Order: sequence, then structure tokens, then C-alpha cells
Amino acid sequence: MHPRRSIQQVLLCDLCETVPLQSHCEVCNINLCKACVGEHLSGSFERHNVMPYLQRKSTPNYPKCPEHAEKPCELHCENCDIHVCIKCVSSGKHEGHKLSEFPEKLSVKTQSLQKDLEELETRIYPRYEEMTYDVQTERADIETYYGKLKTAAEEEGELLEREINAIVKQRKSEIQEMKNKHLFTLYKNADEITQIITELRQIISDLKSILKSNDVSLISNYKSRNSEFRTLPPEIRVTLPSSTPQKINTDQLREMFGCLSPLSINTEHGGTVKLAEAVSSPLVKPLLDEPRLAAIIDTGYSGLYSVSCLSEDQVWTCGNNNTMKLLNLQSKLLTSIQTKSGDTPRDIAVTRDGDLVYTDYDSVRLVKNKKIRTVITLQDWVPHYVCSSASDDILVTMVSVYLKQSKVVRYSGSKEKQNIQFDDQGRPLYSSGYSYKFISENRNLDICVADWSARTVVVVNQSGKLRFRYTGHPSNTEQSFTPVGITTDSQSHILTADSENQRIHILDQDGQFLRYIHCDLRRPFGLCVDIRDSLFVAECDTAKVRKILYLSAQC
Repeated sequence: MHPRRSIQQVLLCDLCETVPLQSHCEVCNINLCKACVGEHLSGSFERHNVMPYLQRKSTPNYPKCPEHAEKPCELHCENCDIHVCIKCVSSGKHEGHKLSEFPEKLSVKTQSLQKDLEELETRIYPRYEEMTYDVQTERADIETYYGKLKTAAEEEGELLEREINAIVKQRKSEIQEMKNKHLFTLYKNADEITQIITELRQIISDLKSILKSNDVSLISNYKSRNSEFRTLPPEIRVTLPSSTPQKINTDQLREMFGCLSPLSINTEHGGTVKLAEAVSSPLVKPLLDEPRLAAIIDTGYSGLYSVSCLSEDQVWTCGNNNTMKLLNLQSKLLTSIQTKSGDTPRDIAVTRDGDLVYTDYDSVRLVKNKKIRTVITLQDWVPHYVCSSASDDILVTMVSVYLKQSKVVRYSGSKEKQNIQFDDQGRPLYSSGYSYKFISENRNLDICVADWSARTVVVVNQSGKLRFRYTGHPSNTEQSFTPVGITTDSQSHILTADSENQRIHILDQDGQFLRYIHCDLRRPFGLCVDIRDSLFVAECDTAKVRKILYLSAQC
């Protein structure tokens, strides 16, 4: 590094580059030591303005005029769109043209640069960092996924091998059985012939004895049996079995083995990072003066805790047992899922893909196609309430095992991306202890937590910085504010269930109270809204879900 550029070195004179600087010439925009000041002032007839370095102003470094090298361009000709100096103007070449001073032009340009810098730092660069993190996460997931494919191929191969081995074993058994039968037949035939040979030998011996004896009675009593033996015993004709191996049909074998779907790689448009002021506003939906009850769903629980919308007419629910139920507006049970651990789920949420997420004793689990997969397992923390974010991350409120700390953690798949626990002064954002802390992400990406124990709704921005706390409306004098369930809508309204006061508070995105929803609610607990901003309220005591219309565009 150049010695004059290092922050560890003393700043040196721009002329001699050996002595520490003391002065600054505003006109020439150079730094000077004491000795070089005199040389600078005496070496030219130009006007100079030398001052102590610490008293220097933030003087723009004007470009030199291409036609009058000794003069800086302090003006800009709008007609010619070029920088000009005083001599250019006095020459008459730009007579009648619109001239603007450089400071004015510079100020506008500086503001534009400042906006570019702010956008790059706060929006564009973080998005690229997030994309890099997503790619790294996807690489890890790919390793796992392709590993599973290889394992599945090995298992399929082992299955086929077992089937082939079984077929070979059966074939060998059949061959042995045929061989035994064949040998038995041959042995039996040989025994019969051996018996006849024995008998023939005896007859031959007897005949020889008779002929030698010349005994008349023996000769006269002899009866020939030759005709009996002239007919030979039957010959055994056996057609030997043969094995005709079939030619292996590779295509059929591959078909038996199953097939891989083709790898499809599509490059999609990466989207655009929008400016804050350029974000399009949603359709404005004014609040109704009187919210309207649209439907009541009977869940069948004895105590109902959470509700999450799958669609406009289907909701997931969980209550005081280990079964999560998918119901329609007519209270018909469509699907039910039991928790993997057998424990009661603490909370449920539906992801952007329509899968169900729920929190268990020490885990966050995902239900996809009725199969339960553990996504997150914790050791020193206990997960409580959960929501799915606009970026398809999972936000989880949790408490330490000793109930002394609480926090919010953002996960992308199984990877922790963000930890929200303290404010800028290092103070806890959320109350400690085992209490309800429902969570929701607003349309402006704020993270909203209903902290029941603290009697407060805590709202932080996307970076985890505290935006505001809401502790209830001043008119709330009968009973303390008791926030439990919380949700948000397309208007960035924040809705929270005030269970002990039997009502819903509606706030704007900055925490300003707008209105109550009553609708004869009985201990409202869990909340959610569907894509049309219909509000679903889970009543704890009645175990019913109420669908409420509270925005004018819904009717």
C-alpha cells in the first residue's frame, strides 16, 4: 500500500510527498506542507486560496477545461451537455444557452448516487448474498437427495437379486426332484432284472443237475419256463429335462428395475429487486363498520388452539389431543394426521406449497402427502409457535429449556438463517417463561409476535430491529390486554386475538389501533386469514372456528 494512502501513516504533502501536510489550497484542491505553500503561491499567476488543512471545506474537485487547461469547469451547459469554464462562457460560444452551476448539478447527482448506494447496500447486495446462501443450502440438499437415490437403487438391486436367487433356488430344487425320480426308476428296474437273473441262474443250475443225474422221475417231471423268460422286461425310456435359458431382455429388466425421471434444469428469470417506493400497492379494502359472520366450523375438539388456512374453504386445526384435522366449511372431516410423537402439537401452519408444519416437544415437523418428516430438532430450546414466511422460510418462537430466555428463529429448510432475541440495547425483545407467543409475518416483511405473558404485541422489521410494541387500546380498562393468536392480511393490517376481552384488535402496519371485531366471540385464540382476507378465528372453549368478513371488498 502507498504510504500516503495508509490510515496508519501521517498524511503527507501532495507536492514533496515527504513532509506532513499543514495546509490546503481550495482552488487547486491539493494538500501542502509549510515549505511548499510559498512555492505553490509564487510559482503561478493563478488565484489561490490556501487555508489550514483542518479548516478546509468540502470543495468539489472540478474537471479541467479541455480548451482552457488552466481553468476548472465550474459550470454545465445544458444545451451542449458539456462542462464549461468561465472563459468558455465569456467567449460567447454558449450565449443564450442554459447554464447551471456545478454545485447544483453535483447536488442532484450526489443525491442520485446516495440513492444508488442505499439501494445497493440495503436491497440488491443482501439479495445476492441470500441467493448465494440459498445455492449453498441447495448444494447440501442435493448431496442428500442424490445419496437417497443411490441408496434406493442399491435397495432395488438387492430386491431383484433376492428374487433371482429365489428363482434359482426353486429351479435347482425342481432339478434335484427330477433327478431323484429318474434314479429311483432306474434303481427299481435294475432290481427287477437282478431278481430275474438270480432266478435264471437257479434254473440253469437245476437243469444241469437233472441232466447229470439221469433220474427218470426228475426228467419226466421237469416243466420248461423258457417261454416265460423269452419276453424281456420293459425297457425304461426317459426323456431328460433340458433348460432353455431365455435371452435377457435388457429393456424389460430396466423396466422391472424402475426408471429415473429426467433431470430438468430451467433457468428462470431472476426477478427484479424493487425500490421501496416502487412496490405496487394491493387493492384497497376498507374496513367494514360491522364485521359479518360467514360460517361456523365445529372441529370436535374439547379445546381448540390453532387454525391455519389451506384454501378459502378448507382449514387445518389442532386442539387438545394428538390429532390435526383438515375440515371444510361444513365441518366435514377431510383428513386427519396424528403427531409422530403422540404428543399434542403446540401449533400448526401451512406452507406456500400447501404442506402442513407443526411443532412438537423438541421438533418442528413437516407433513407432506400424509408422511411426517422431522425438519428441525432442538436440544436446549423448546419450539412453540410457527408460521411460514413469504420467502417460504419457517419462523419459530421458542423458549429455553430452563424457561429463562425466548427468541424467534428463521429457518430455511433445516438451516438456521436468523436469530431474533435482543434489541439494540441488548435487552430481551420477548418475555421469558412458558407462555403463548404466536407469530406471523406481515406483508411488509415485519415479524409480529403476540407475547401473552408481557401483554404486548412485539413487531420487528425483517432485520430483527424493534419497530414498535402495542400494549392495547387506552379504552381497554375492564380487563388487561391478553394477546394470543396473531395474523396479517393483504392490507398489512395486524390482527390479534384478545382472548380475555372476547375480541380481535385490528392495527395498521405501524401499530396504530383501527378497530375491534366482536361477532359474539367466546375466548378467541388462534387466527389466520385466507387469500381473500377472510378471517378464521379458533375459539378455545367452544372448539369452533368462525369465518368472519371484516373488509368491504369481501362482500
